[in-house]
Amino acid sequence: MSDESQTPVPVPVPDAQVDVCVADGTDINSEGVDNSLDQALGPLWARALAPLPLPVLRGLGRAAGYLLYALAPKRRRVVATNLKLCFPDQTHAQRRRLGREVFVAFSQSLLDRAWLWHGAPEVVAKRLTLTGAYAHLTDDATTSQVLFAPHFVGLDAGWTALNVHVQRPFATIYAKQNKPRLDAWIVAGRERFGSPALLARQNLGKSIVQVLRNGSALYLLPDMDLGARDAVFVPFFGVSAATVTSLSRMATMAKTAVTPVTTRMTSEGYEVHIGQPWANYPSGDHAADAATMNVHLEHMIKAMPHQYYWVHKRFKTRPEGEPGVY
Repeated sequence: MSDESQTPVPVPVPDAQVDVCVADGTDINSEGVDNSLDQALGPLWARALAPLPLPVLRGLGRAAGYLLYALAPKRRRVVATNLKLCFPDQTHAQRRRLGREVFVAFSQSLLDRAWLWHGAPEVVAKRLTLTGAYAHLTDDATTSQVLFAPHFVGLDAGWTALNVHVQRPFATIYAKQNKPRLDAWIVAGRERFGSPALLARQNLGKSIVQVLRNGSALYLLPDMDLGARDAVFVPFFGVSAATVTSLSRMATMAKTAVTPVTTRMTSEGYEVHIGQPWANYPSGDHAADAATMNVHLEHMIKAMPHQYYWVHKRFKTRPEGEPGVY
Protein backbone atom coordinates (compact mmCIF):
# COMPACT_ATOMS: atom_id res chain seq x y z
CA MET A 1 0.00 0.00 0.00
CA SER A 2 1.13 3.57 -0.44
CA ASP A 3 2.50 5.52 2.49
CA GLU A 4 -0.39 7.13 4.39
CA SER A 5 1.55 10.38 4.52
CA GLN A 6 1.33 10.68 0.74
CA THR A 7 -1.55 12.56 -0.81
CA PRO A 8 -3.15 10.54 -3.60
CA VAL A 9 -3.08 12.23 -6.98
CA PRO A 10 -6.67 12.50 -8.21
CA VAL A 11 -7.44 11.12 -11.64
CA PRO A 12 -9.88 13.01 -13.85
CA VAL A 13 -12.90 10.80 -13.24
CA PRO A 14 -16.23 12.40 -14.16
CA ASP A 15 -18.74 13.27 -11.45
CA ALA A 16 -21.66 11.94 -13.46
CA GLN A 17 -23.72 9.14 -12.00
CA VAL A 18 -21.90 5.86 -12.59
CA ASP A 19 -23.76 3.26 -14.59
CA VAL A 20 -23.44 0.27 -12.29
CA CYS A 21 -23.74 -2.10 -15.24
CA VAL A 22 -20.23 -1.01 -16.22
CA ALA A 23 -19.01 -3.22 -13.40
CA ASP A 24 -21.07 -6.26 -14.32
CA GLY A 25 -18.81 -9.22 -14.93
CA THR A 26 -15.85 -7.67 -13.14
CA ASP A 27 -16.30 -9.11 -9.66
CA ILE A 28 -13.89 -11.51 -7.97
CA ASN A 29 -16.63 -14.08 -7.31
CA SER A 30 -17.11 -16.97 -9.73
CA GLU A 31 -20.36 -18.77 -10.46
CA GLY A 32 -20.83 -21.25 -7.64
CA VAL A 33 -17.29 -20.92 -6.25
CA ASP A 34 -18.15 -19.15 -3.04
CA ASN A 35 -21.03 -21.52 -2.28
CA SER A 36 -18.63 -24.38 -3.00
CA LEU A 37 -16.24 -22.87 -0.48
CA ASP A 38 -18.95 -22.91 2.15
CA GLN A 39 -19.91 -26.51 1.41
CA ALA A 40 -16.45 -28.01 0.84
CA LEU A 41 -14.46 -25.97 3.33
CA GLY A 42 -16.11 -23.55 5.68
CA PRO A 43 -14.06 -21.62 8.25
CA LEU A 44 -13.54 -24.55 10.62
CA TRP A 45 -12.39 -26.97 7.94
CA ALA A 46 -10.22 -24.28 6.35
CA ARG A 47 -8.38 -23.62 9.62
CA ALA A 48 -7.83 -27.35 10.06
CA LEU A 49 -6.44 -27.75 6.53
CA ALA A 50 -4.29 -24.60 6.51
CA PRO A 51 -1.19 -26.08 8.29
CA LEU A 52 -0.99 -29.13 6.01
CA PRO A 53 2.04 -29.39 3.69
CA LEU A 54 1.15 -28.19 0.22
CA PRO A 55 1.76 -31.58 -1.47
CA VAL A 56 -0.69 -33.19 0.95
CA LEU A 57 -3.31 -30.52 0.32
CA ARG A 58 -2.86 -30.77 -3.44
CA GLY A 59 -3.22 -34.55 -3.21
CA LEU A 60 -6.50 -34.11 -1.38
CA GLY A 61 -7.56 -31.64 -4.04
CA ARG A 62 -6.74 -34.08 -6.82
CA ALA A 63 -8.82 -36.79 -5.17
CA ALA A 64 -11.67 -34.33 -4.68
CA GLY A 65 -11.41 -33.31 -8.33
CA TYR A 66 -11.73 -36.88 -9.57
CA LEU A 67 -14.69 -37.40 -7.27
CA LEU A 68 -16.37 -34.19 -8.42
CA TYR A 69 -15.81 -35.16 -12.05
CA ALA A 70 -17.60 -38.45 -11.43
CA LEU A 71 -20.46 -37.06 -9.33
CA ALA A 72 -21.32 -33.85 -11.23
CA PRO A 73 -22.53 -35.00 -14.68
CA LYS A 74 -24.32 -31.73 -15.52
CA ARG A 75 -21.25 -29.61 -14.83
CA ARG A 76 -19.07 -32.20 -16.57
CA ARG A 77 -21.20 -31.76 -19.70
CA VAL A 78 -20.76 -27.99 -19.49
CA VAL A 79 -16.99 -28.40 -19.41
CA ALA A 80 -17.08 -30.93 -22.26
CA THR A 81 -19.20 -28.57 -24.40
CA ASN A 82 -16.88 -25.62 -23.76
CA LEU A 83 -13.79 -27.64 -24.63
CA LYS A 84 -15.38 -29.06 -27.80
CA LEU A 85 -16.29 -25.56 -28.99
CA CYS A 86 -12.92 -24.02 -28.14
CA PHE A 87 -10.61 -26.92 -29.04
CA PRO A 88 -12.28 -28.67 -32.00
CA ASP A 89 -8.93 -29.97 -33.27
CA GLN A 90 -8.41 -32.09 -30.17
CA THR A 91 -9.69 -35.65 -30.08
CA HIS A 92 -12.50 -36.69 -27.76
CA ALA A 93 -9.99 -38.53 -25.56
CA GLN A 94 -7.76 -35.46 -25.31
CA ARG A 95 -10.65 -33.24 -24.31
CA ARG A 96 -11.83 -35.81 -21.77
CA ARG A 97 -8.40 -35.89 -20.12
CA LEU A 98 -8.32 -32.09 -20.13
CA GLY A 99 -11.80 -31.99 -18.59
CA ARG A 100 -10.70 -34.18 -15.68
CA GLU A 101 -7.72 -31.90 -15.07
CA VAL A 102 -10.06 -28.90 -15.07
CA PHE A 103 -11.98 -30.44 -12.16
CA VAL A 104 -8.71 -31.28 -10.37
CA ALA A 105 -7.33 -27.73 -10.67
CA PHE A 106 -10.68 -26.29 -9.60
CA SER A 107 -10.80 -28.50 -6.48
CA GLN A 108 -7.16 -27.87 -5.59
CA SER A 109 -7.72 -24.11 -5.78
CA LEU A 110 -10.72 -24.40 -3.44
CA LEU A 111 -8.61 -26.16 -0.82
CA ASP A 112 -5.80 -23.66 -1.31
CA ARG A 113 -8.06 -20.96 0.12
CA ALA A 114 -7.38 -22.66 3.47
CA TRP A 115 -3.76 -21.49 3.61
CA LEU A 116 -4.39 -18.30 1.65
CA TRP A 117 -6.89 -17.14 4.27
CA HIS A 118 -5.66 -18.94 7.41
CA GLY A 119 -2.04 -19.95 6.85
CA ALA A 120 0.93 -18.28 8.51
CA PRO A 121 1.70 -14.97 6.72
CA GLU A 122 5.29 -16.01 5.98
CA VAL A 123 4.04 -19.23 4.38
CA VAL A 124 1.56 -17.33 2.22
CA ALA A 125 4.24 -14.87 1.09
CA LYS A 126 6.65 -17.70 0.22
CA ARG A 127 4.10 -19.63 -1.83
CA LEU A 128 3.05 -16.60 -3.89
CA THR A 129 5.59 -15.21 -6.35
CA LEU A 130 5.36 -12.25 -8.72
CA THR A 131 6.97 -12.17 -12.15
CA GLY A 132 6.84 -9.85 -15.11
CA ALA A 133 6.65 -6.11 -15.54
CA TYR A 134 5.11 -4.49 -12.49
CA ALA A 135 7.40 -1.52 -11.86
CA HIS A 136 4.63 0.79 -13.03
CA LEU A 137 2.42 -0.51 -10.21
CA THR A 138 5.01 0.30 -7.54
CA ASP A 139 6.79 3.34 -8.97
CA ASP A 140 3.55 5.30 -9.28
CA ALA A 141 1.41 3.88 -6.49
CA THR A 142 -0.94 6.86 -6.31
CA THR A 143 -2.25 6.79 -9.88
CA SER A 144 -5.20 4.56 -10.70
CA GLN A 145 -4.63 1.40 -12.71
CA VAL A 146 -6.95 -1.19 -14.27
CA LEU A 147 -5.89 -4.84 -14.10
CA PHE A 148 -7.31 -7.59 -16.31
CA ALA A 149 -7.39 -10.75 -14.17
CA PRO A 150 -9.42 -13.44 -15.98
CA HIS A 151 -11.06 -16.44 -14.36
CA PHE A 152 -8.23 -18.86 -13.87
CA VAL A 153 -8.59 -21.06 -10.79
CA GLY A 154 -5.92 -19.01 -9.00
CA LEU A 155 -7.93 -15.78 -9.07
CA ASP A 156 -7.93 -15.48 -5.24
CA ALA A 157 -4.24 -16.33 -5.06
CA GLY A 158 -3.47 -13.60 -7.57
CA TRP A 159 -5.46 -11.06 -5.58
CA THR A 160 -3.71 -12.07 -2.36
CA ALA A 161 -0.25 -11.99 -3.99
CA LEU A 162 -0.73 -8.43 -5.17
CA ASN A 163 -1.78 -7.27 -1.72
CA VAL A 164 1.12 -9.14 -0.07
CA HIS A 165 3.94 -8.11 -2.40
CA VAL A 166 2.96 -4.78 -3.99
CA GLN A 167 2.86 -1.67 -1.82
CA ARG A 168 -0.09 0.23 -3.24
CA PRO A 169 -3.89 0.33 -2.81
CA PHE A 170 -5.97 -2.29 -4.63
CA ALA A 171 -9.70 -2.61 -5.13
CA THR A 172 -12.01 -5.22 -6.55
CA ILE A 173 -15.73 -5.80 -6.92
CA TYR A 174 -17.48 -8.76 -5.35
CA ALA A 175 -21.01 -10.12 -5.07
CA LYS A 176 -22.25 -9.99 -1.51
CA GLN A 177 -23.37 -13.43 -0.32
CA ASN A 178 -26.85 -14.16 1.06
CA LYS A 179 -25.40 -16.10 3.99
CA PRO A 180 -23.90 -13.58 6.46
CA ARG A 181 -21.42 -16.08 7.92
CA LEU A 182 -20.15 -17.07 4.48
CA ASP A 183 -19.97 -13.45 3.36
CA ALA A 184 -18.02 -12.36 6.44
CA TRP A 185 -15.54 -15.21 6.05
CA ILE A 186 -14.89 -14.51 2.35
CA VAL A 187 -14.48 -10.79 2.93
CA ALA A 188 -12.09 -11.39 5.83
CA GLY A 189 -10.01 -13.72 3.67
CA ARG A 190 -9.80 -11.26 0.80
CA GLU A 191 -9.05 -8.33 3.10
CA ARG A 192 -6.43 -10.23 5.08
CA PHE A 193 -3.35 -8.49 3.63
CA GLY A 194 -2.77 -4.85 2.84
CA SER A 195 -5.67 -2.42 2.95
CA PRO A 196 -7.74 -3.38 -0.09
CA ALA A 197 -11.18 -2.08 -0.94
CA LEU A 198 -13.85 -4.72 -1.60
CA LEU A 199 -16.78 -3.09 -3.32
CA ALA A 200 -20.12 -4.89 -3.12
CA ARG A 201 -21.48 -5.08 -6.67
CA GLN A 202 -25.04 -4.75 -5.40
CA ASN A 203 -24.36 -1.27 -3.97
CA LEU A 204 -21.62 0.22 -6.10
CA GLY A 205 -23.05 3.71 -6.47
CA LYS A 206 -20.17 6.14 -6.84
CA SER A 207 -17.73 3.97 -4.88
CA ILE A 208 -16.01 2.86 -8.06
CA VAL A 209 -15.30 6.48 -8.92
CA GLN A 210 -13.93 7.09 -5.43
CA VAL A 211 -11.44 4.22 -5.50
CA LEU A 212 -10.17 5.38 -8.89
CA ARG A 213 -9.81 8.92 -7.59
CA ASN A 214 -7.86 7.57 -4.64
CA GLY A 215 -5.36 5.93 -6.96
CA SER A 216 -6.34 2.29 -6.50
CA ALA A 217 -5.44 -0.49 -8.90
CA LEU A 218 -8.75 -2.10 -9.89
CA TYR A 219 -8.65 -5.92 -10.18
CA LEU A 220 -11.31 -6.85 -12.74
CA LEU A 221 -12.57 -10.22 -14.03
CA PRO A 222 -14.78 -9.39 -17.04
CA ASP A 223 -14.61 -12.68 -18.97
CA MET A 224 -17.87 -14.40 -17.99
CA ASP A 225 -21.20 -14.63 -19.84
CA LEU A 226 -23.67 -12.45 -17.92
CA GLY A 227 -26.33 -12.19 -20.58
CA ALA A 228 -26.90 -9.91 -23.53
CA ARG A 229 -27.39 -6.73 -21.48
CA ASP A 230 -24.40 -4.40 -21.86
CA ALA A 231 -22.54 -7.07 -23.83
CA VAL A 232 -21.44 -7.44 -27.43
CA PHE A 233 -21.09 -10.64 -29.43
CA VAL A 234 -17.45 -11.07 -30.44
CA PRO A 235 -15.35 -14.17 -31.17
CA PHE A 236 -13.89 -16.27 -28.38
CA PHE A 237 -11.91 -19.20 -29.79
CA GLY A 238 -13.81 -18.58 -33.03
CA VAL A 239 -17.23 -18.86 -31.41
CA SER A 240 -19.52 -15.85 -30.97
CA ALA A 241 -19.65 -15.07 -27.24
CA ALA A 242 -21.55 -12.43 -25.25
CA THR A 243 -18.73 -10.32 -23.81
CA VAL A 244 -19.19 -7.44 -21.40
CA THR A 245 -17.44 -4.19 -22.22
CA SER A 246 -16.67 -3.24 -18.63
CA LEU A 247 -12.89 -3.53 -18.95
CA SER A 248 -12.75 -0.95 -21.72
CA ARG A 249 -15.26 1.30 -19.97
CA MET A 250 -13.38 1.22 -16.66
CA ALA A 251 -10.07 1.99 -18.34
CA THR A 252 -11.69 4.85 -20.24
CA MET A 253 -13.18 6.20 -17.02
CA ALA A 254 -9.79 6.07 -15.28
CA LYS A 255 -7.91 7.31 -18.35
CA THR A 256 -5.40 4.49 -18.03
CA ALA A 257 -4.15 1.48 -19.95
CA VAL A 258 -4.99 -2.10 -18.97
CA THR A 259 -2.42 -4.35 -17.32
CA PRO A 260 -2.94 -8.14 -17.68
CA VAL A 261 -2.49 -10.35 -14.60
CA THR A 262 -2.27 -14.14 -15.04
CA THR A 263 -2.13 -16.51 -12.06
CA ARG A 264 -0.68 -19.99 -12.61
CA MET A 265 -0.92 -22.79 -10.04
CA THR A 266 2.48 -24.44 -9.51
CA SER A 267 3.83 -27.21 -7.30
CA GLU A 268 5.23 -24.53 -4.96
CA GLY A 269 2.06 -22.42 -4.80
CA TYR A 270 1.18 -19.80 -7.42
CA GLU A 271 3.08 -17.67 -9.88
CA VAL A 272 1.42 -14.36 -10.65
CA HIS A 273 2.63 -12.86 -13.92
CA ILE A 274 2.05 -9.17 -14.59
CA GLY A 275 2.30 -8.30 -18.25
CA GLN A 276 3.00 -5.07 -20.05
CA PRO A 277 0.05 -2.69 -20.38
CA TRP A 278 -1.79 -3.27 -23.64
CA ALA A 279 -1.01 -0.84 -26.43
CA ASN A 280 -3.87 1.19 -27.91
CA TYR A 281 -6.34 -0.06 -25.31
CA PRO A 282 -8.90 1.31 -24.70
CA SER A 283 -9.33 2.39 -28.29
CA GLY A 284 -12.58 4.30 -27.95
CA ASP A 285 -14.54 1.46 -29.57
CA HIS A 286 -15.91 -0.76 -26.80
CA ALA A 287 -16.92 -3.58 -29.16
CA ALA A 288 -13.48 -3.68 -30.76
CA ASP A 289 -11.92 -3.60 -27.30
CA ALA A 290 -14.02 -6.58 -26.19
CA ALA A 291 -12.75 -8.54 -29.19
CA THR A 292 -9.17 -7.53 -28.39
CA MET A 293 -9.63 -8.64 -24.79
CA ASN A 294 -10.78 -12.08 -25.95
CA VAL A 295 -7.75 -12.44 -28.24
CA HIS A 296 -5.43 -11.72 -25.31
CA LEU A 297 -7.41 -14.13 -23.15
CA GLU A 298 -7.13 -16.93 -25.71
CA HIS A 299 -3.32 -16.66 -25.61
CA MET A 300 -3.38 -16.82 -21.81
CA ILE A 301 -5.64 -19.88 -21.81
CA LYS A 302 -3.57 -21.79 -24.38
CA ALA A 303 -0.60 -21.61 -22.00
CA MET A 304 -2.54 -23.46 -19.25
CA PRO A 305 -5.95 -24.61 -20.52
CA HIS A 306 -6.70 -26.89 -17.54
CA GLN A 307 -6.56 -23.94 -15.14
CA TYR A 308 -9.27 -21.85 -16.81
CA TYR A 309 -12.78 -21.76 -15.36
CA TRP A 310 -14.45 -23.97 -17.97
CA VAL A 311 -17.20 -24.99 -15.51
CA HIS A 312 -18.95 -21.72 -16.39
CA LYS A 313 -21.48 -21.66 -19.27
CA ARG A 314 -19.41 -19.24 -21.33
CA PHE A 315 -21.65 -19.60 -24.42
CA LYS A 316 -25.03 -19.66 -22.69
CA THR A 317 -26.21 -16.41 -24.31
CA ARG A 318 -26.57 -16.81 -28.07
CA PRO A 319 -27.16 -14.26 -30.82
CA GLU A 320 -30.80 -13.92 -31.77
CA GLY A 321 -31.98 -16.92 -33.73
CA GLU A 322 -29.13 -19.24 -32.73
CA PRO A 323 -29.96 -22.38 -30.72
CA GLY A 324 -28.47 -22.99 -27.30
CA VAL A 325 -25.33 -25.07 -27.01
CA TYR A 326 -25.84 -26.57 -23.56
